[in-house]
Amino acid sequence: MSIKKQISIINNEIKDHAELVAVSKTRSIEDINEAYNQGQKKFGENRVQEIVDKFNKLNLKVFGPSQAAAQLESSKIWAKNFMKRNNIPTAQFEIFDDAQKAIEYVQSIDFNVVVKADGLAAGKGVIVCNSEIEAISAIETILVKKTFGDAGNKIIVEERIDGIEASYIALSDGNVALPMASSQDHKRVFDNDKGPNTGGMGAYSPTPIVTDDLAKKIQEEVIEKTIHAMKNEGISFKGFLYAGIMIKDNTPYVLEYNVRMGDPECQPITMRMDFDLYDYFSASVDGTLSSMPSLSWKDQFAVCVVLASDGYPGSYSTNDEITGFENISSSTSVFHAGTKKSDGKILSNGGRVLGVTSLGDSLESAINAAYSEIEKINWSKKFCRTDIGKKGLSYF
Repeated sequence: MSIKKQISIINNEIKDHAELVAVSKTRSIEDINEAYNQGQKKFGENRVQEIVDKFNKLNLKVFGPSQAAAQLESSKIWAKNFMKRNNIPTAQFEIFDDAQKAIEYVQSIDFNVVVKADGLAAGKGVIVCNSEIEAISAIETILVKKTFGDAGNKIIVEERIDGIEASYIALSDGNVALPMASSQDHKRVFDNDKGPNTGGMGAYSPTPIVTDDLAKKIQEEVIEKTIHAMKNEGISFKGFLYAGIMIKDNTPYVLEYNVRMGDPECQPITMRMDFDLYDYFSASVDGTLSSMPSLSWKDQFAVCVVLASDGYPGSYSTNDEITGFENISSSTSVFHAGTKKSDGKILSNGGRVLGVTSLGDSLESAINAAYSEIEKINWSKKFCRTDIGKKGLSYF
């Protein structure tokens, strides 16, 4: 049966409120082209980077990194080795797939460590250890108990660098990288950076922690060095490059890469944008970012507070009705992350549920606005940190 006929039959059989999305994972470029030419314009893949590679082969415009470039995020081991061979500042590290050897290494050193699962683990595969006992427990959690599944088949044990953490994001076309507004995430689940790591409990932008001099250093020694090193290794990096940075003695060290804006940093950054992001997406795809105007930002602060389900990042309940959205002011945006709609109601459907993001003329006013809006949203298991953005207040 021809592809044209298959598409016609499926479209006639599916319900009016449904739409066909073609997953092309096992099909040739010729087959995809045929489907595309028959009017099937929507495609999906299991991973974003797979669709980027497919679209590139089809000469269709698509924004984002290729699968090869995405290794910066998909494999922490690949990223650490990349940084090591290109002299990009990061903590010293060792790689293990054997729990006993990892434990013996931890017992042989005299500094605290961070234990990381190699693969993607929804932002929870990094365990910051305060002692040898905690490090051994982390090794067993990942390698023995397989808490993160195949993502934890290998681990990194790296020196723990204690300093101030910040997020630095840039937009690249494979040749140049334009820095986005600075921001600071809050990884730990509880106030005062206590408890286990999460996917992020809130963020604010800009952050006074990243001074102009420090931003210049990160841009040159991390971002531009990464883009150029990737190019030298035959990989063109297009898209957002996120560097999680630890600052110690005014020196930036890369904790991790993401190949996306990062959540929840994305929310306050986009709230402050004073330009059309689509134009810069197009320039990234076309390789013409160097000819674009400098990015412009609203002269305001933005704060995003994540509302999570109580129990996150451990077990938590779902399907709790969330109310109060109609009371949110027009100057605040509520970004949905772990919700679903059922019978006209909004229900919780994840660990990190909502990102309440407000603007203010000062950091303090933006913080106050976000927490004021949070009081209007309710469900039985609502939980959030109460100190998002407050680290930055000491700099004013």
